[in-house]
Amino acid sequence: MQQEMGSEGSSSVVVPRNFRLLEELERGEKGIGDGTVSYGMDDADDVYMQSWTGTIIGPPNTVHEGRIYQLKLFCGKDYPDMPPSVRFQTRINMSCVNHESGVVSISFTETCYANLLCC
Repeated sequence: MQQEMGSEGSSSVVVPRNFRLLEELERGEKGIGDGTVSYGMDDADDVYMQSWTGTIIGPPNTVHEGRIYQLKLFCGKDYPDMPPSVRFQTRINMSCVNHESGVVSISFTETCYANLLCC
């Protein structure tokens, strides 16, 4: 899949899926914000860039403070048009996460993803 980028009133540019994923990989390797979130490829030989791992360090002054959460992400062939599937490998108590499997609810993922794309 490909993503269209551009502002209102201008022609849109279609960015191929793997270009988008390469940009995201570069951001993940450089670190985001204060360093509490990191991510990268799960398998360097994955030419389709589908399997990712992530780490989140719980933010200060929350019940998650100081905790380290490991995640697995899967960007399917329809990414970025469809959000990745997300599964916590570390136990976490959140209503949007299945307590048995660690899978983040698809409705939660879709809502968050839609909010990220619109901004």
